[in-house]
Amino acid sequence: MLRFIAAELKQRGREILTQYPITPPQFVALQWLLEEGDLTVGELSNKMYLACSTTTDLVDRMEKNGLVARVRDKHDRRVVRIHLLEEGERIIEEVIKKRQHDLAQVLESFSEEEIVFLEKSLKNYIKK
Repeated sequence: MLRFIAAELKQRGREILTQYPITPPQFVALQWLLEEGDLTVGELSNKMYLACSTTTDLVDRMEKNGLVARVRDKHDRRVVRIHLLEEGERIIEEVIKKRQHDLAQVLESFSEEEIVFLEKSLKNYIKK
């Protein structure tokens, strides 16, 4: 059942993304930048389990769309970091709000006790 629900939410998430100028991998990259702050292409590649060349192409397209910018590291000018721009952050926040709304709709039919139980169960799984 979890796999079914996860697939449904993932599909709905992809449908939401069609309203924005980003692809699912770009969404993941923007999320990492929002959570972690500026990253090098290598660091972002590792987090996304992608080749550096693939990540470079991804960043090129996001930079062209005004979602990220390449910036020189303040401490080491040889290092270039990917910086999340305001437009990229806005898109991520909007998409996440829409996804949270979808999840809330899934949980509408649950009682308060069922939601608390589900949350505790999921937290127990994460702790393992």
